[in-house]
Amino acid sequence: MSLYDFLYYFIMPVLCISLLLIFYRFVKGPGIVDRVIALDLLITCGLGIIAVYSIITNQETFLDIAMILALIAFLGTVAFSYYLIKRKKND
Repeated sequence: MSLYDFLYYFIMPVLCISLLLIFYRFVKGPGIVDRVIALDLLITCGLGIIAVYSIITNQETFLDIAMILALIAFLGTVAFSYYLIKRKKND
C-alpha cells in the first residue's frame, strides 16, 4: 500500500465522516459558543481535505488556498469571540 492509497482510501473517508459529525454539531449546537467552535473545526477539517487532495493530485496551488482559508478562519474566530465578549458586557 502506497502513501497515495492510504490517503485516498483511509484519510479522506475519515475526514469526510468527521465533517458530517461536526456539521451535525454545528446545526444542533445548544449554544452560540458551540456553533462557533464547530464552525472553526469544520473549516479546519476542510483544510485537511484540501491538503490531502493537494498531495494526491500533486498540485501545490491548493496549499496556498488552504493557507489563505486558515487565515480567514482564524480571523473569523477572533471576530466571533470579540463579539461574544462585547455582547456579554452590554447585557
